[in-house]
Amino acid sequence: MSELQDRFRAASATAETIFWRPPSTPAAMLAELAAYAEEHEVEWDRYGERGAVAQLETEVAKLLGKPAAVMFPSGIMAQQAALRAWCDRSASRRVALPDLSHLVHHEQDGPRRVLGLELEWLTTGRETATAESLAAIGGRLGAVMVELPLRDAGCLLPSWDDLVGLSEAARERGVPFHADGARIWESVPHWGKDLAEVGALVDSMYVSLYKGLGGTSGALVVCPEDLAGELRSWRTRMGGTVFSMTAAAIGGLKGLREHLGRFAGYRSWAIALAGELRERGIRTFPEEPHIATFLAYAPGEADEVNERLVAYVEEHGIVPSGMWSASEVPGWVVTELTCYDSAADRDPADVAEQIAAVVA
Repeated sequence: MSELQDRFRAASATAETIFWRPPSTPAAMLAELAAYAEEHEVEWDRYGERGAVAQLETEVAKLLGKPAAVMFPSGIMAQQAALRAWCDRSASRRVALPDLSHLVHHEQDGPRRVLGLELEWLTTGRETATAESLAAIGGRLGAVMVELPLRDAGCLLPSWDDLVGLSEAARERGVPFHADGARIWESVPHWGKDLAEVGALVDSMYVSLYKGLGGTSGALVVCPEDLAGELRSWRTRMGGTVFSMTAAAIGGLKGLREHLGRFAGYRSWAIALAGELRERGIRTFPEEPHIATFLAYAPGEADEVNERLVAYVEEHGIVPSGMWSASEVPGWVVTELTCYDSAADRDPADVAEQIAAVVA
């Protein structure tokens, strides 16, 4: 870690955070989980059965209109198990997915090295998938996968018509359709749809308990009942059927009640902020954010901008953004902005001014 990163982390520890969520201590978070468990009389699970885990699985399956859900300790394990189960059924290890997928860039090549999957690019770069994207990949496929939204592309979402068309094309071809829905809670306001309408388009979907919902960890896969049994077997094989996942499940239950109804408001605020940033020469991608997370671009060199950012945090006690990095365009820097409660309680024009003060 660089000296600038050290200074930024030290200054941020006691500063007011605008984006993402305010930092918390383990003691504070665990106290909140304990209070929720006591108020709602939550019971223990044991090895992923009964108690809080069963309650969460039932609620999430119902929200997404699926017969079953299976909880996993991590999203990496959840998605690898789902893809392997579908590939076994399809008698093919070939999976079509975006080249910017989280599985490709953030999991140390796990799908290929651990499970022996063969990856085909459904899309390349900042492109969302269509029926034509799938048609361009010949041969037998074990599964087709989309990421909703495509996080490394600025949380980009396909149009509703394109998503419906891709779903229909996969079913006509007999290819299981899986979605990385880590941020699906935040995505549905973009389409004006509910979670079950999105769930109806896919055969299975992974959802996260901490991205958006603010839980401690954990993930689920919603799916048909018969696939759920296979996923539980893969969870055991992968070492994920731990003695208890109750704490993570309580975080998910709490997050659904506290955050699920707020994402449309977060997105509206993010759109307003993006407009204010563009007026100050800071570009955004997507130009109008699809969810409450998007990318901001500004002219400058990363070290110089980050030096000003750290100095601003140290002087004002406010963190106006995360650190900036060099973008794909020389002479420009980029950062990701996630607009939750601590941002949405502010005037977007004021926040844009603070960001502009750092990058100007």
